[in-house]
Amino acid sequence: MKRIESVEQLRNLIGQPHSLTQQKISPELTPEAREFIGKSALLFMASAGSLDELTVSPKGDLPGFVRVLDDHTLLIPERPGNKLLHGLCNILSTGSIGLLFVIPGTEETLRVNGSASLYEDEDICQDMAANGKPALLLIKVDVKECFFHCAKAFKRSNAWQPASWQAPMKINFGKQIARNAASDKLSRAAIALAVDAAVQVDYKMNL
Repeated sequence: MKRIESVEQLRNLIGQPHSLTQQKISPELTPEAREFIGKSALLFMASAGSLDELTVSPKGDLPGFVRVLDDHTLLIPERPGNKLLHGLCNILSTGSIGLLFVIPGTEETLRVNGSASLYEDEDICQDMAANGKPALLLIKVDVKECFFHCAKAFKRSNAWQPASWQAPMKINFGKQIARNAASDKLSRAAIALAVDAAVQVDYKMNL
């Protein structure tokens, strides 16, 4: 493979965007963006730390779970999770954030880029409760740009076409954790059983 090492090489390969394409990027949330966020039940949050720690994490809840405060500000409630805190620590480190909002069945997506910070507020966390539980904390996003992404990826992948879906893949957390947590076969088996049972309880009780 020939490595691409410059923007010039990249542009020679891909070309230049249409002059109108750049005009879809807005420095604030447009009315259409606000409507999309209000209908979205799922987003993917990308963040970067100061030492090249990069991660993308899904955030999901009932449609409209992200609150639009104004044309430049969003609030994302943090829910119970695995407590690894990769994304949240990245926010503390650099504040850089990128969001991809998804509406199941809609092939276009909404991209929002900006800076983020973390807040505590008992009243707002309670107001943004889900399943009877208040938000753990709030991710405040200061929007720098937003734009809609075209549907080509979803059309190519048939992601929203049930007829094209494969059988669900079973993800075995217990087996993966046991592989790293123990060296002997008996211990790995015991850990795998315990973890898988705990995951099922967590899915039922800790959403």
